[in-house]
Amino acid sequence: MHFIDTADALRQQLDDWRHHDEHIALVPTMGSLHDGHMSLVSSAREHAERVVVSVFVNPTQFAAGEDFDAYPRALEKDKLRLQRGGADLMFAPGVNTMYPFGVDTATTVSVPVMTDSFCGASRPGHFDGVASAVIRLFSLVQPDVALFGQKDFQQLLIIRRLVEDLNLPVEIVGGETIREDDGLALSSRNQYLGTEERAIAPALYAALQALAQDLQAGKRNFAELEQHATQSLEDSGFVPEYVGIRRTENLELPDRDNDELVILAAARLGKARLIDNVVVHI
Repeated sequence: MHFIDTADALRQQLDDWRHHDEHIALVPTMGSLHDGHMSLVSSAREHAERVVVSVFVNPTQFAAGEDFDAYPRALEKDKLRLQRGGADLMFAPGVNTMYPFGVDTATTVSVPVMTDSFCGASRPGHFDGVASAVIRLFSLVQPDVALFGQKDFQQLLIIRRLVEDLNLPVEIVGGETIREDDGLALSSRNQYLGTEERAIAPALYAALQALAQDLQAGKRNFAELEQHATQSLEDSGFVPEYVGIRRTENLELPDRDNDELVILAAARLGKARLIDNVVVHI
């Protein structure tokens, strides 16, 4: 596996692969890799001859007071895991490679839909930072396909909108949420959970499953269902940020004609901010 941290070296390697008519898949990550990331790497191999995994903790998607400095970093472990997992190239750029004119004066990209609600409301400017980093990775790697986890459902929809709006020649593939045996969605931030908090954490997924069962049973008072799930999370020890039932294609409010909905939630548990979602066919 190649380990590259500069734009020039990256282009040189990618040009060689393209010269041999090999397709390229990109798996963007912020590192501290877990089985959820590795499932995307495995899926990427089904879509392209070459798999590039980027590892970059993007400062522009963290607001002041968030956990940028504390965010888990494990570059050497990530490198070993990707070698064993079959990646062809690990791209680990520095901030100067991603933002050559500095973070404060960098060109930014803003997607004007689906970015002000849910995680966008809780973390103002977050999705502008995500979009700006993703567009830079797409420019550097120029992948044929890029893979993102569905655990970040809102992010996945925003990136799809970005690609469609700018007519980028990149296929966006969503990877299923990978969970622990007790239902907790895998996340690098799960490392923040203490022993007692880790025992509580699966209640987030359980609350979403219970709400999904209510929807499948025919209940349609969406506001009441959201409030009930929020109360359930509070009773379990979480500090909920939101619980929402929305249409899967655009996160708009549902109506009675929808046959597929997504339940999204974010809640704090100690130092950890956990997000999760469940897609419901009704």
